[in-house]
Amino acid sequence: MRTLQEHLNRLNSPSPRLRGEGRGGGQLSVIIPTLNEAETLEGLVGPLRASAMVKEVIIVDGGSSDGSVSIASEAGARVVATPRGRGVQLAAGADTAVGDWLLFLHADCRLAPGWETAVAAFLAPPEAASRAGYFDFRLDDPAPAARRLERIVACRCRVLALPYGDQGLLISRSLYCAVGGFAPLPLMEDVDLARRLGRRRLARIGAQCISSPRRYHREGYWLRPLRNLFCLSLYFIGVSPSRIIQLYD
Repeated sequence: MRTLQEHLNRLNSPSPRLRGEGRGGGQLSVIIPTLNEAETLEGLVGPLRASAMVKEVIIVDGGSSDGSVSIASEAGARVVATPRGRGVQLAAGADTAVGDWLLFLHADCRLAPGWETAVAAFLAPPEAASRAGYFDFRLDDPAPAARRLERIVACRCRVLALPYGDQGLLISRSLYCAVGGFAPLPLMEDVDLARRLGRRRLARIGAQCISSPRRYHREGYWLRPLRNLFCLSLYFIGVSPSRIIQLYD
């Protein structure tokens, strides 16, 4: 498996892709890590592929056994196989992407109608390439508990400047490379990158990323957030993500 230093060296290498040769301006490479996500992929990849803003959809698969790879290929995505681990998968997707802008999404999420207009507005200012954007967290569940959790997430982003991966991340290739990209972590790769970006380089896009509530349905709208908070606290005090993931899954 590639070490962190090898990953950073590759990001900083003067390859034609990183210099911007042969790439259209303002086109999105959408990068989605997967592990047994067959039930969500077709409905996710198809609409993205239909968007005029999207140059390519890259599915980075960590060893699915449920047909995710074939479904993604049939839907028109490019499939990259890597070892399991979200940080490793996201980094590999970024390495192979050809767009000037990278849009990272989770496989159990989808973008709400109107996202293209919001993204176009986000990309319009001259300073757009110097900041990263995230979507508003929304759960695909009408329960009042889901609305409560959405408000908590919005507060976390506003106060701590800490969006998670299930909110998506839109970032220019130049900024992604400047901050070192995703570290090959099994967990907390989104928190790690958000902390390196910092508050001044993170901004709301102004559209929603709708997430599956399946984890909350399994554990409840109190237990799952508490588990997430406990894992985040362990990370902040220096516990290795490879140990934290045993509590997270």
